[in-house]
Amino acid sequence: MKIVILDGYTENPGDLSWEGIEKFGDLTVYDRTPEDKVIERISGAEIVFTNKTPVSKAAIESNPKLQFIGVLATGYNIVNVAAAKEAGVVVSNIPTYGTDAVAQYAMALLLEMCHHVGEHSDCVKAGEWTNNKDWCFWNHPLIELAGKTLGVIGFGRIGQRTAEIAMAFGMNILAYDEYQNKALESDRCRYVSLDELLANSDAISLHCPLFPSTEGIINKDTIAKMKDGVMIINTSRGPLIVEADLRDALNSGKVAGAAVDVVSTEPIKMDNPLLQAKNMIITPHIAWAPKESRKRLMDIAVENLQAFVNGSPENVVNK
Repeated sequence: MKIVILDGYTENPGDLSWEGIEKFGDLTVYDRTPEDKVIERISGAEIVFTNKTPVSKAAIESNPKLQFIGVLATGYNIVNVAAAKEAGVVVSNIPTYGTDAVAQYAMALLLEMCHHVGEHSDCVKAGEWTNNKDWCFWNHPLIELAGKTLGVIGFGRIGQRTAEIAMAFGMNILAYDEYQNKALESDRCRYVSLDELLANSDAISLHCPLFPSTEGIINKDTIAKMKDGVMIINTSRGPLIVEADLRDALNSGKVAGAAVDVVSTEPIKMDNPLLQAKNMIITPHIAWAPKESRKRLMDIAVENLQAFVNGSPENVVNK
């Protein structure tokens, strides 16, 4: 069986092993694949894995031997799943692997906005503490989280884990989700309407999928309903935020700070409005990427392939 991995470098830059997949057949791993090379590289392959390289209708139709596409991620919009279904090709994704990693990262972004650790470390190395008249200094207001309220938009696995960590810091949680599990409520965590969350949260963390109903959920109108000085975190999907509106709110001071690991177009374009925003932290989509998280992803990818070979495919997104 011929197996091709189109863009293996992001998942495995060399600190993991492909042997779990290799045991199923003749494996070829490409670090990266330009879109115009996809058809050529998947030619004759029964199994194809991709992380972010698009697999189009034309690519699927070009290879009548293709049987299975494994997405090395949760989001699968890079595969034309309708064309795959029509061609009888199974598409499986990795639905749960980075819960702890992404929740931890969301809190890291919040803590960075509260303490500006990196900037203060740079100031010390530049001699500002050595030359300071006082025994300590800070360049930004420092924020204590205990007693403050975190609004979590999207209360699935990652949102819930983020809330658990926030509560360990002494925060209270307001959760907004279309599907509510009342068993998760307590005296410090409760479901509310979106408007109530916006009005009462000191910080807001986005953990919802990208649907038509959530696209642009952070915009000038919803920002206007927020507290002055709110902090916003996004480790989910870039298009959840209308970036020009967030830029304007940051530059006006309505929003005190924002930290995102995702943007509307990735890699980020240099004309992205957030690059012109004050008090803005942007990181390059790495919340999911600790080795432990990527190892879980690899293990589930192998399990998906084994299930397909056994005739009972799992995590299928184009049934």
